[in-house]
Amino acid sequence: MTTTRSAWVSEQPLDADAVEALVARPDAGAHVLFRGIVRDHDGGRSVRTLEYEGHPTAEQVLADVVAEFAAREHVLGVAAAHRVGPLAIGDVALVAALSSAHRAEAFALCAELVDEIKHRLPIWKRQVFDDGTDEWVNCP
Repeated sequence: MTTTRSAWVSEQPLDADAVEALVARPDAGAHVLFRGIVRDHDGGRSVRTLEYEGHPTAEQVLADVVAEFAAREHVLGVAAAHRVGPLAIGDVALVAALSSAHRAEAFALCAELVDEIKHRLPIWKRQVFDDGTDEWVNCP
């Protein structure tokens, strides 16, 4: 059976359950799902809102990362989606799902997938704090 994979960037809200469903397979004994949620604080400061801005290559970079993980041993399915545009506290910004035959591999590989996405994806975050100041995060 071929490894299933999917990746996209969207301005629309992300459906984590739908992303997880993309990696479901009869030979997968474990699905690990990661939801990156917009939190109300960063570095000891209260965050009011934030906005993600993506480079035009962001979706291709995400697809490349997903393809690299799909080629790895023990990966049966892998999917990831990242949201861009304005987000509110509690919104889902990143969803990553990975399936494998066993839980240990699924947990480890999904954690590594999220780290690789965060490292390579050209999407930048602008945080607006309660005091009205703002900050760009992860800008080159």
